[in-house]
Amino acid sequence: MPRSLHELLDLSGRTALISGGAGHLGSAMAEALAELGASVVLAGRDVGRCETMLARLTDIAPDGHHRALALDVTDRDSVRRCVEALQADAGLDILVNNAWSGRKNSWQSIEEDDWYHDVDISLNSVFRMVKRCYPLLRERSGCIVNIASMYGHVAPDYRLYEGTDHANPPSYGAAKAGVLQFTRYLASFLSSDGIRVNAISPGAFPHAVTQENRGFMERLEHKAPAGRLGQPEDLKGAIALLASDAGAYITGQNLCVDGGWAIW
Repeated sequence: MPRSLHELLDLSGRTALISGGAGHLGSAMAEALAELGASVVLAGRDVGRCETMLARLTDIAPDGHHRALALDVTDRDSVRRCVEALQADAGLDILVNNAWSGRKNSWQSIEEDDWYHDVDISLNSVFRMVKRCYPLLRERSGCIVNIASMYGHVAPDYRLYEGTDHANPPSYGAAKAGVLQFTRYLASFLSSDGIRVNAISPGAFPHAVTQENRGFMERLEHKAPAGRLGQPEDLKGAIALLASDAGAYITGQNLCVDGGWAIW
């Protein structure tokens, strides 16, 4: 008998790991998965911040077995310890690779060390996480959602940044383009294990400190057909679809949540 949409979206009994789960975008995705019944593991370098977010998840979905774990996605040992903790406890059904912390360089200011750092945290970390989590995901025919960026498939408009202190480093888009191709690769090669792999490419979702520059914000708002900036809750529907059985026939795709930014 066909399942209802409510049943397809139900994540009860499943465990989701979100790297950077207490961050600007990660927190909204964590809330969405918890609201659908998943037990959410918030993983990040700032465990205190994860624990604060954990209290919010417990209020939202008290029936879930939510946890906070230390995780530095640039550190192999940290990744190993995090995944071993999952293996010893609840296993894993959903992996969301969201963690990011780059260096805000321009083309003129970026140096090789900056480039290596940004590529490591944006692209190499996704490989580390998937490689370690793969055995757990294979056991349950789980799914992976990689958080990419619109700048992984379109170039930044340099005019947006002129006369501001803001910059978009070339390393960021290059790494995110790699994430998109890696997503397609994994969707192909992990399909025999029943693992779906997709990506979400957010558009302009500036942090609060960036939003203080109203002139720059207006440029960003006018760039997208939607005429506004992205809010973290705008990602809830995308992650709900791709992490649940509502998206069971979707794999190898990149879902753009950018207010139409990339269409013109």
